[in-house]
Amino acid sequence: MRALWRTLWLSGGMAALLSACAVGPDYHRPKSPAAADYKEAADWKPSEPNDAMSRGPWWEIFNDPALNQLEVRIDISNQNVKAAAAAFDQARALVAQARAGFWPTLSASVSRLRGEDGATTTTLNAKGVPVTTPAHSTITNSAGISGSWDLDIWGKIRRTTESDRAAAQSSAAALAAARLSAQADLATDYFELRAQDQLQKLLDDTVDAETRSLKITQSRYKFGVAARADVVSAETQLLSSQAQQINAKIQRAVLEHAIAVLIGEQPAVFSLRASTMRTDVPTVPAGVPSTLLERRPDVAEAERNVAAANAQIGVSTAAYFPDLTLGGSDGYSGSSISHLIRASNRVWSIGPSLAETLFDGGLRHAQVEQARAAYEKTVDTYRQTVLAGFQQVEDDIVTLRVLEQQAVIEDETVKAAREAEVLTLNQYKAGTVPYSSVITAQTTRLSAEQTELSVLSSRLQASVALIEALGGGWNTSQLPLP
Repeated sequence: MRALWRTLWLSGGMAALLSACAVGPDYHRPKSPAAADYKEAADWKPSEPNDAMSRGPWWEIFNDPALNQLEVRIDISNQNVKAAAAAFDQARALVAQARAGFWPTLSASVSRLRGEDGATTTTLNAKGVPVTTPAHSTITNSAGISGSWDLDIWGKIRRTTESDRAAAQSSAAALAAARLSAQADLATDYFELRAQDQLQKLLDDTVDAETRSLKITQSRYKFGVAARADVVSAETQLLSSQAQQINAKIQRAVLEHAIAVLIGEQPAVFSLRASTMRTDVPTVPAGVPSTLLERRPDVAEAERNVAAANAQIGVSTAAYFPDLTLGGSDGYSGSSISHLIRASNRVWSIGPSLAETLFDGGLRHAQVEQARAAYEKTVDTYRQTVLAGFQQVEDDIVTLRVLEQQAVIEDETVKAAREAEVLTLNQYKAGTVPYSSVITAQTTRLSAEQTELSVLSSRLQASVALIEALGGGWNTSQLPLP
């Protein structure tokens, strides 16, 4: 038996040495032109710090402990990320299945069969009726081991493994993309929620200020130096601000619920305490467009899909060539189980088998054409993904640049509006302007402060979007080798 399997292994090894190449095209990454620099980055200097993503998780650039605690829960509890991780585990298992094809398949069997040899005897029973019974029954015992080895002469197994490995890496990149998307969504919702906290404080202060204004008008009306219309106007203005004060709680609650779902919590048991909002907006430099191909997980996912589709062309092409299988068996067969293992009962066989399809009605040709078309589709998808990535970065850069310019103007607008409100209220107290001027000044100031807050919130969200567009510090070197 030892000699049999030595022969099997030696024959398989010689056949493997003969297979120096695999049919089908070798993979080359599709070309995707990249500009020398981002157009919208001209004359724009990102704010500091600009190296935060190289030091650790990208969200730490915002220096917000509450956000940090939430972000680390994405991998643990976010269901979309967990589903993507399970998909990667599934793809990795497929690679292991494909690699198993490189090895021979061995099986063992033991059987005990009872049969009849066909001869019969006829006897008379007690009543004199003839009864026919089998003359002899036989028992056959057998035990042995068998194996087969599909020799990968044309590289079908190698191309299949290559395709599955690329698909697994694509799945790993999809996992990274899902993780990055969830992290960015969380940061965006978090900053929107903090903006709502700031808006709530702004409206609370406004209600307090307008309450004091109402008391001033009531006092002036009591002493006969103001008209009843001033009191009614002040009450109307206060009620309007109180309505906004109550309405602002809706959006905050919705955002809090969204954050709970992102970290895998029931909204009913999750809450975030109100907190102040940061006023500076850190970002990172966009770099050069050519590096984006290595930094975005969705681009890496599309590129790995191209590699997997390319290998499938080789798998389909290998069907044109004959399959060579080396098989063998060794065992014992006899009627006595106690004397089964002896030389006279030994039965063995070994040898190659060659199978080739002579006619298939164009099936193999159609399969190769299908594989080539699938490859071209993945190439087009990859190039479109690259273009979409460039567009997203350009959009986020111009958004940040313009909002930064707008923020400077909004800051000056708020300062002027606050000063105008104070001056107008003093003039009203002195009796030189009607109360309608005070209302106009209060409304202008509140609108300016809300716009300033909205711009700050948009800048923080755009900063998160740019970091996401740049890959969040991810790199293709992080792809596993399954």
